[in-house]
Amino acid sequence: MLPMFSLKQLNSKYPPHAFGRALHTTAALDRVVSFHLSDIGEGIREVTVKEWYVKVGDVVEQFDNLCEVQSDKASVTITSRYDGKIVKLHHDVDGVALVGKPLLDFDVVDEEGDDSGSSSSSDSSSSDEEDTKAAAQQAGQVAAAAATAASGKVLATPAVRRIAMENKVDLSKVPATGRNGRVLKGDVLEFLEVIPKGTVKPHPSLVAKEQRKAEPTAPLDLKQAETVVPLKGVAKAMVRSMTDALKIPHFAYCDEVDVTRLVTVRAELKEEAAARGVKLTYMPFFLKAASNALLQHPILNSSFDESSESVIYKRYHNISVAMQTPQGLVVPNVKNVEQKSILQIAQDLNALQERGAKGALTPNDFANGTFALSNIGIVRTV
Repeated sequence: MLPMFSLKQLNSKYPPHAFGRALHTTAALDRVVSFHLSDIGEGIREVTVKEWYVKVGDVVEQFDNLCEVQSDKASVTITSRYDGKIVKLHHDVDGVALVGKPLLDFDVVDEEGDDSGSSSSSDSSSSDEEDTKAAAQQAGQVAAAAATAASGKVLATPAVRRIAMENKVDLSKVPATGRNGRVLKGDVLEFLEVIPKGTVKPHPSLVAKEQRKAEPTAPLDLKQAETVVPLKGVAKAMVRSMTDALKIPHFAYCDEVDVTRLVTVRAELKEEAAARGVKLTYMPFFLKAASNALLQHPILNSSFDESSESVIYKRYHNISVAMQTPQGLVVPNVKNVEQKSILQIAQDLNALQERGAKGALTPNDFANGTFALSNIGIVRTV
């Protein structure tokens, strides 16, 4: 017959720690949570831990400073997402921490009723009476949460509600990331843009729910998502002429010119031009200057005849000018610039602009261009 022991004798003969790891009367409670280094942007994949503000055993609250990390671009202070006690630091000072990997471990304060499946190192045992009481309490909390959710009331702790009230935030408009749709402190701060978007990660149960909701969508028919608009008129002609222009060898040259005297001359001529009903801009001066330059460098006012493989030098300077019209960008030309005065060029340019605004440009306005100028406008450059 086996000897009988009282509970007191059993405890004195076999202390609880002697078999605590071998026997559990209840399931171990997972409370140790790994805090992972979040993505801090700009494509940074690793950082160096420069300073720890906490040590193992310290108790912290949400958004307390944990450490400072240094990337190749900036220093960032990492704050806590949890309330709890620090149980492990995964890196020493000057150690390299990877984005998405554990930075430290918390023994979390389970104020949200969250028993998420993070890694745990705690082992505990309790009496059947305590287990029954805890189970009843948890069931009551779940039932209360379900009833609250059904009634349309937002799930949140009093601390979170206080923050929302102080900042006049409607909690029903704050995206929740906590378990069972609970609004966390971080959700409110993210909504207020106190912390960057994406700082607070959704609870795993929410992520799983979203994945279950996601259904494969039918592949998009690209033909149905496209609209074909045939080119007509000026636009069609411009595509053809600009494509042909790309066959010509190109070169670029930049220079800076002092036009102080030009500003003075234009100011002197504006009154005379206005008397003739002509708007005098700087463009007529540039057209005339380009024409004078072409007289000195005629090769720039030539074309290539592919059939005869010869260069055609042109004594007439029909200089094209890009302008915006209701029909799009067009490039008509001012004829025989080399023979005209500044005011005559300005008058012809005004006429082209008026016809362009009315959509009344003719094929002759585009024909036989020999050179082109573009005015970038707001950059004050030609």
